[in-house]
Amino acid sequence: MNLSDFNYYLPDELIAQEPVSRRDISRLMVLPMSGGKIEHRLFKDLVDYLRPDDTLVINETRVIPARLFAVKESTGAGIEVLILKQLGQNRWEALVRPGKKAIKGTKLIFGNGLLKGLILSNTSFGGRVIEFSYQGAFEEILDRIGVMPLPPYIKKPLIEQQRYQTIYARQAGSAAAPTAGLHFSEELLEQIAGMGVTIVPVLLHVGLGTFRPVKVEDIREHHMHAEYYEITEEAASAINETKKRQGRLIAVGTTTTRCLESAAGEDGLVRSGPGWTEIFIYPGYRFKAVEGLITNFHLPKSTLLMMVSALAGRDKIMAAYQEAVRLKYRFFSFGDAMLII
Repeated sequence: MNLSDFNYYLPDELIAQEPVSRRDISRLMVLPMSGGKIEHRLFKDLVDYLRPDDTLVINETRVIPARLFAVKESTGAGIEVLILKQLGQNRWEALVRPGKKAIKGTKLIFGNGLLKGLILSNTSFGGRVIEFSYQGAFEEILDRIGVMPLPPYIKKPLIEQQRYQTIYARQAGSAAAPTAGLHFSEELLEQIAGMGVTIVPVLLHVGLGTFRPVKVEDIREHHMHAEYYEITEEAASAINETKKRQGRLIAVGTTTTRCLESAAGEDGLVRSGPGWTEIFIYPGYRFKAVEGLITNFHLPKSTLLMMVSALAGRDKIMAAYQEAVRLKYRFFSFGDAMLII
């Protein structure tokens, strides 16, 4: 398939610049995989489409304030750093801007010396490996000097930083939020659990794949960046029990989908434990575990749009996106949601 097959027209005014006033009142487009009619609801109406034997799988990753501002020790020139993946205790992969000022051996100073960095090498994707030095706890320093790494299409400052975290975020490590989960409120999750739906947490730390555009026309030539995931024995057991009783496994977000499909065998059962995934899901892929998906509306030509097209069918997804534009749905991270089921 070609990259141009996943392009669509989107007016700039439909790119959501801030979250809605309450998490669960965003709009919800319901897209039946069986070929039924598209429905238009609110996200809190999700309960009308769930069954007691369903299992809802969520990604409990937590976004770190990964955007840092530094100066070069030698010249005082400004450098912006987005840390993406921890390689060792103090070494991280990062995107650096402007890259031409950040060559190997460059020393960086963050927060008036609260944190220091040394650029060790370049990476294959155009980033840098940085070794940090500091006194105290790295996470506490990030909280003091880091900024939440909002996507570049969001131009408006975020007043309430927690709105870029899911309410169930637990384990810090992501450079971007698993945005499908942003629609859940405490009350809605309690209502879903009260219906008898099983809610299972897994972990996938969102990294460079979220920021990296597809640059090849033949999408089969695109290479995904590796992301860390982890499934506990308890989570795997609950997921596999769902499959055995023929309940539906519904993933909250594309990150959860990547985690589940990476850990699943051909029988649809998932393996517990940690791992790294480079899975690239596009039309033609046969899903092994996931049978339903809650997701946002994704960027044109993105790997995420390709993934949802693999699940529901490209033609059906592109038609749904056209309808979403016509009805002025809100798009991307702070936008509205879609249920594919």
